[in-house]
Amino acid sequence: MFDELSDLYQEVILDHSRSPRNFHKMEGANHTAKGHNPLCGDEITLYLLMDENDVIQDVSFEGAGCAISKASASLLTSALKGKSKQEVKELFDKVHAMVTNGETDSEEMGKLAVFAGVHKFPARVKCAILPWHAVIAAMEGEKQEVTTE
Repeated sequence: MFDELSDLYQEVILDHSRSPRNFHKMEGANHTAKGHNPLCGDEITLYLLMDENDVIQDVSFEGAGCAISKASASLLTSALKGKSKQEVKELFDKVHAMVTNGETDSEEMGKLAVFAGVHKFPARVKCAILPWHAVIAAMEGEKQEVTTE
C-alpha cells in the first residue's frame, strides 16, 4: 500500500512539474514577491490578486526550478484561491510542518499531502517550501524578494 501511495505522489509531483497550473504572469496582480533558492537555483515569482478583505481572488506564478519547487508552486496556486490571509498563514504552518518533519493529516491537506515525504530528503525541503515563503511575503507586502538561506 505504501509503495502504491508513494508512486501516486511521485506521479502527481511529476504531472504538476511538467504541466504546472496557473503558470503565467498575472496582469493586474496587486501583490507580488520573488523567491530564490540558491542551493539548487530555483527562482519563482508569485502573483496575487487580493480583494479588500484580504482574500485571494487569483494567484499565478512564473519561474524555473526543480520538479519539486515547480510542483509545489503549481499545487499552491490551486489550493489558495478563495482563501483569506489568515487561512493561508495557517496552511503555511501545516505545510511547513509536513515538509520538515512529515506531520500531516492527508485528508485535511488534500493534494498538498504529496509533499509529506519531502522531509526524508532534507536538501529538498527548501525546494518545496520556497513558493510558500514567497506567498507569505507577497501577502505581507514587506519583502519583494525572499530566499531560502
